[in-house]
Amino acid sequence: MRTANANLMKEINLNNVRQVMKRINTATKPQLATLTKLSVVTVNSLVKELHELGELFEDLTVPSNGGRPAQTYRYNYNFSLGLVIYLKDKEGQVLISATVVNLENEILAKDEHIIPVYERQFFYDIIEHSIALYPSIKVIGIGIPGQVVNGEIKVSSHHELTGSRMIQEIEQQFELPILVENDVNAAISGYCMNEGGEEKQYLLGLYFPSRYPPGMGIYLNGKILKGNQGMSGEIKFLPDMPDWSLEMGKDTFIDTTCRIIQTLNAVLAPDKIVIYQDKVELETWTSAWEAYQLRHPMPIYPQIVMQDTFQEDFEAGLRWLTLKSLEPDLVELH
Repeated sequence: MRTANANLMKEINLNNVRQVMKRINTATKPQLATLTKLSVVTVNSLVKELHELGELFEDLTVPSNGGRPAQTYRYNYNFSLGLVIYLKDKEGQVLISATVVNLENEILAKDEHIIPVYERQFFYDIIEHSIALYPSIKVIGIGIPGQVVNGEIKVSSHHELTGSRMIQEIEQQFELPILVENDVNAAISGYCMNEGGEEKQYLLGLYFPSRYPPGMGIYLNGKILKGNQGMSGEIKFLPDMPDWSLEMGKDTFIDTTCRIIQTLNAVLAPDKIVIYQDKVELETWTSAWEAYQLRHPMPIYPQIVMQDTFQEDFEAGLRWLTLKSLEPDLVELH
C-alpha cells in the first residue's frame, strides 16, 4: 500500500508540473517549485523524468541572482496529439473531417473528404493515414450524430451507422483510446469554452438540423450530463412531436420549440438555453416567445440565446473534449 501511495503521489506531482508548464510554457526549476508548491529536490526529479520522456525541452539559460545561470525548460505541446474526426451530412453526401491537434489546441493538419455514402474502410483508411503522418497521436476523438452504448451506435441520423460497432472496431484496430461524443454535446461544450466563465453555470443546448429530429445537450458545472446509457437529450421522443423530416412552417416550428422549452424548463430549470437553428429570425422568435410566456407562466425563465455557430462550437468542443481526455484521471490520496 505504501508503494502504491508513493507511486500515486509521484503521478499527482508529475501532473502538477505538467499542468503548470502547459499554462506558462517556459520556467526554471526554482520557478516551478514556487508555482507547484513542491520542493526543489522533488521538482528536479520530476523535470528530469519529463525531459527524458521528451515532454519538456531545454531552452535558454537565464541569470540567477549572481549564481550559476539557471536552465529554462519549455513545454513540448506536440508530445501528445489528438485526432479529431467526425461525420456530417452535406447536401445528401457524407463529409468526413479529420483534424490533428496538439496540446495547445493548435491545429496541425485538417483534411475533409466528401463521399456519396459512408464507407467503413474509407473511414478507417483516413485514421490510418493520419496516424502514419503523426505517430504522436495518443487519442482519437469521434463526433457522431447519435449515441453510442457499449461500443455500439444505438441511435444515429446516419442510418448506415445504426447498429454499427465502429467505435469498438477502431479501438481494437488502432490500439488507441477512443472518445466518442454526439454533435450537440460537443457543440454546447464548445459554446461554453468559447464564451468563457460558463463552467459554473447550468446550460442546455438545443440543435434543430434540417430534415432531422432535434437533439439536446445538458451542461452542468463543466461537465456533460449523459443519463442512463448516454440517452439524455433525445428530445425527439417527447410526446406530440411533428415529423421532422417534412418541411415545417415557421408557426409550427415556433410553437413546437416553445413547448419543448417549457417542458425542459419545468423539469431541468437551466440558467440558459442555447438554441441552434436557422428556421426563424431572431425578432420573430423573441416576439413569439414573449407572447408564449404570457400565456404559459413558469416558475423561472431561463435566458434564451439564439446561435448560428453550431459548426464552429461543435468542432471547438470536440477538440477540447478530445484533449481533455488526455489528462490523467487521478484519485486523491486519503
